[in-house]
Amino acid sequence: MERFDNIPEIALDWRRAGKGAVLATVVQTWGSAPRRVGSQLAISGAGDIEGSVSGGCVEGAVVVEAMEALEEGEARMLEFGVSDGDAFAVGLACGGTIRVLVEPIGAVMPEEMLAELVEARAKRTPIAYVVDTEAGKRHLAREGHTERFRMDRSGFEDDGQTFVAIHNPPLRMLVVGAVHIAQALVPMARILGYDPVLIDPRESFGSQARFPGETILNDWPDEGVQAFGLDSRTALVLLTHDPKLDDPALEQAMGSGVFYIGALGSTRTHAKRVERLRAKGYSDDQIGKIHGPVGLDIGSASPAEIALSILAECTAVLRKG
Repeated sequence: MERFDNIPEIALDWRRAGKGAVLATVVQTWGSAPRRVGSQLAISGAGDIEGSVSGGCVEGAVVVEAMEALEEGEARMLEFGVSDGDAFAVGLACGGTIRVLVEPIGAVMPEEMLAELVEARAKRTPIAYVVDTEAGKRHLAREGHTERFRMDRSGFEDDGQTFVAIHNPPLRMLVVGAVHIAQALVPMARILGYDPVLIDPRESFGSQARFPGETILNDWPDEGVQAFGLDSRTALVLLTHDPKLDDPALEQAMGSGVFYIGALGSTRTHAKRVERLRAKGYSDDQIGKIHGPVGLDIGSASPAEIALSILAECTAVLRKG
């Protein structure tokens, strides 16, 4: 999964600075195209570039077309065949073909629309940029396109002319309990594209010595999850199986839009957890959001295998609902 970039933000800054800006977006690929659909390159009127649509093999040609499109104030649809030689140069086994939509900001994509898109991204609000490539009409959508949002999948609709660019916030994983499993889970989650955050009030557990370079909050879990927020692109994983630490965070999460809640513990431990939450007035539907015991049943034995099972279950819930 590709990490959250700042290409729209850079394009907006260039436009507002009076430099002029163009966004080039990969809208379709065939074969082993170097970059996935939705990847973007920003080009300023001064020839500055940021991002990538092909890993380097066609960027030069896109920049030339973008500068001309900016001057003319018109959109362009480009198509490139990436030869086997070029593909090999950027680390691919074979070539492919890509289509790139070039849109000058202002003349084609309204600056106000780009600003609204950037604001949604800053607020971690999933949003889609929808363009009719034949009629030239554009709009932003916060609803609909359910499958595309869930799969992080930009692309053309069945009509072959409506392109939907999905702008999802980065995935985030809040991990309560800086235990051995977390030491395996955090780096594995990062590989899968999550921004992990560790929450543990016990400073001897949640320390830089045990988790070098990681974001660690030595707060009580309910305060920690409140500090980062709980939204539709956030997973919460509870690893302490200590009710004093787990339950306050669970209570925050059950009333939120997080896409995944996982809680460590045996079947017996989870049954007691369910009893406690029912006694506090939580409904079966709310409690049913909790995956406990956490992770897919793959016969995990080691902390790393448990971490693998958690990420597998988390991925299944994210992609399949």
